[in-house]
Amino acid sequence: MLARRALVVGLARSGQAAALALAARGVEVVAVDRNPDVDTGRLAAAGVEVRVGTDEGATGDVNLVIKSPGVPAEAPPVVHARERGIPVWSEVELGWRLLAPRPFIGVTGTKGKTTTAELLGAMFRAAGRPVEVAGNVGRPLTSVEAAEDAWIVCELSSFQLEDVHELALEVAVLLNLAPDHLDRHGTFEAYRDAKLRIFERARVRIVPTGYHGEVFTADDALPAEPALPGRHNRANAAAATLAARAAGLPDDAIADALRTFRGVPHRLELVAERGGVRWVNDSIATNTFAVLAGAGAFDAPVRLILGGQTKGEDYGPFARDLPANVVAAYLVGELEDELAVAFDAARRPYERSGTVAGAVEAAARDARPGDVVLLSPAATSFDQYPSYAERGEDFRRLVEGLA
Repeated sequence: MLARRALVVGLARSGQAAALALAARGVEVVAVDRNPDVDTGRLAAAGVEVRVGTDEGATGDVNLVIKSPGVPAEAPPVVHARERGIPVWSEVELGWRLLAPRPFIGVTGTKGKTTTAELLGAMFRAAGRPVEVAGNVGRPLTSVEAAEDAWIVCELSSFQLEDVHELALEVAVLLNLAPDHLDRHGTFEAYRDAKLRIFERARVRIVPTGYHGEVFTADDALPAEPALPGRHNRANAAAATLAARAAGLPDDAIADALRTFRGVPHRLELVAERGGVRWVNDSIATNTFAVLAGAGAFDAPVRLILGGQTKGEDYGPFARDLPANVVAAYLVGELEDELAVAFDAARRPYERSGTVAGAVEAAARDARPGDVVLLSPAATSFDQYPSYAERGEDFRRLVEGLA
């Protein structure tokens, strides 16, 4: 048995999936979340002991703690567990143990994780091979049910990799590394170290230039040219191609997926073309590295909608490094003042718009045929939206509502 009595800390999507998976296997489960409004109906129905609004005294007599990705290492139940020598696992560690010995491909990086993981899934399906795609992509690993001969492609964030212990991957992919989540990790070095844990027990390493493993670049020869735009997506395609070959997939299937895969929502997603103006949703771009790559993917004037809630980045270098095709910026959210200071120092044009709705209205007023209006915020959504996805869907609704 995995444990006699387990504590799950944090009851968002992956925490609830972990609690349900444990309960289904006969483990006594206590599930806690400081948010008193979290919906725990499914957990209670499954016999999970639920405590919301507090996590005091939660460790009790448990002998395993599952920490959700959004829960920091400093959370009291996590600190107490470690002080008492109780194992603390990430939800991904639990999911991997439940699915073993199925082979895993893990994908991490600052930008491109979801796109690359989903592209790999498309490559397996093109080859007629059973595959499940899960992890940070939105589907919790502990909710996966897979055929015995299936491969698991798992997108792995730094938060998910913090508390892995035996996770062993057939193929581990690192796409890139740039400062991100510094509000949580504190330093780039701590963030980098969490990411690099993906390689601890990996059989094959797929890495960008500068790391030890099978190196890929955006200039690699590929079985077919990818349908996704941008040099960064060509690099993602090169990494996916190496990983697929390491898993034994034939080049004709890899080529078919490269030619037909159109990406995933909220990632350089063309939502409309109106009057010769392309409106593109890149709401997933929550750091400056992602925005620079996205803006550089277009050979056209870009009008950039920026802002939200900071993750601790310095926006001065970002404003200076924006490509020349960025002809305007519309600033929104909590970061509006900080971004304005950075744009003033870089002598780059901008307008204060306050909200995404205000930015869409201003961009519609200014845009000319041939322009791209790009929602690529360089920040999280939590000042105005519950998630990047809801921010992206609001952008879509606003664009569809334009006269």
